[in-house]
Amino acid sequence: MRGPHNIWRLVQTGATFARTGALGEVLHAFNAPPLLRTLARIVSWTFAPLGKRGDPDLPPITRAITALGPAYIKFGQILSTRPDVVGEDLALQLTYLQDKLPPFPRDVARQTVEYELGIKVDEVFSEFSEPIAAASIAQVHRATIAATGEDVAVKVLRPRIERAFRTDLDAFHFSAAVLEFLLPSSRRLRPTDVIAHFESVVMGELDLRLESASASEFRENTKGDAGFVVPVVKWNLTSKRVMTLGWGEGIPANEVENIRAAGHDMEALGNRVLCLFLSHALRDGLFHGDMHQGNLKIAANGDIIALDFGIMGRIDEYTRRVYAEILYGFIKRDYRRVAEVHFEAGYVPADQDVDEFARALRAVGEPIFGMDATRISMGRLLHYLFEVTEWFGMQTRTELIHLQRTMVVVEGVSRSLNPQINIWEVAHPIVEDYITTSIGPRAVMGDLAKTARILARFGPRLPNLVEAALIRQSQDPPAPPRHRPLRALGYVAIGGGATLGAVWLISLL
Repeated sequence: MRGPHNIWRLVQTGATFARTGALGEVLHAFNAPPLLRTLARIVSWTFAPLGKRGDPDLPPITRAITALGPAYIKFGQILSTRPDVVGEDLALQLTYLQDKLPPFPRDVARQTVEYELGIKVDEVFSEFSEPIAAASIAQVHRATIAATGEDVAVKVLRPRIERAFRTDLDAFHFSAAVLEFLLPSSRRLRPTDVIAHFESVVMGELDLRLESASASEFRENTKGDAGFVVPVVKWNLTSKRVMTLGWGEGIPANEVENIRAAGHDMEALGNRVLCLFLSHALRDGLFHGDMHQGNLKIAANGDIIALDFGIMGRIDEYTRRVYAEILYGFIKRDYRRVAEVHFEAGYVPADQDVDEFARALRAVGEPIFGMDATRISMGRLLHYLFEVTEWFGMQTRTELIHLQRTMVVVEGVSRSLNPQINIWEVAHPIVEDYITTSIGPRAVMGDLAKTARILARFGPRLPNLVEAALIRQSQDPPAPPRHRPLRALGYVAIGGGATLGAVWLISLL
């Protein structure tokens, strides 16, 4: 239910941020206007005692988020991968949320495995370890299959996690609706769509069969990628709340000194991380959407092992081509072509001036190309690009925001391994190869063949479809629907807690 009963959750959210001191830090990080800061102080003073205390040993923001529960932790994890949005300091605070959360008891995990799989843990596994990693939704145990001696990773959902997420997601939806009503300017960012996307990602993570399917598909797509490994899914030991994968033995990617001490080629590793990500995004349209250091290991032979497939990014073929042309145009510094691609794709309204847009794009690209090679960032370029497109009326595109967010993370991983990496030199051959194979004459012939197959499949129905379309065209258009006012706004007007919730959501968006 997304009605006014969510006001209490908003009150508790804002009050927790106020009580822990997180609200002031968030508003400062986002350079909030003085009026908003003053309003937040007034409301905070009134409602702070209603907030949760949290762990006083944690920094204020992570203290508030962990106190509020798993949905907020997951939201914080996503924000931790966006230093371009929240700033380096805040992003660093939020990285705590990635893999250092309190685990639940091993006995509870064993009971879940037995109930879900209909097995006896001691009969199927010769070993079943204490938790080795705990996140907001699930935790991982290392186990050994008794029949084969094979080591596996067993991921188990937290108890009652589904109900906890549903409660908070309802509050998020309500907050987004209030925000769009109170701040019409926020509608360009489409808060309701952002929350809907967040919900779809989270609900997918709450069914480990879906994550297993993503891992399986990702493994098939990348089986030909040298030096990249996706563990195999053990489907007979997988269910909605339990997932079992082959064990990936290696050094976590965040242990840079250990990787160097093991004798690995750091430059090659850093370059390969970036090349693989671009290949997956452009070639396959399926990429790892949470590719931080905690989800990567370096094997003894130098292979990169990917872990945790709960967040995967997808881009349709048309959008991949548009994205590739935009990147290629920037690489070639052909700003006019980049502008034309935006107009051709319908990203920028047709009533805007293409020459003025190209001039604005030049203002984005040239300062970046003037930087030292080690400071050039494709993620920063995309961030600046979205700022410019906002001036020209482009609406937020969720799939590109996700791609840009992941690009920032991948660049960070690559630079941690190879600080001297030149992003453009590494990306150039990947993008150029995709342009050659997907936008050239061969791609045109492939598109025509695909179109012919679709027409052939629908051939017997085409006459009826055309007739129905002509009939609809000749009919009078229906009267526009009458929208009912948002009843919850009456409650918002009398509840200071909704103001706190709106302030919190404004600051995060």
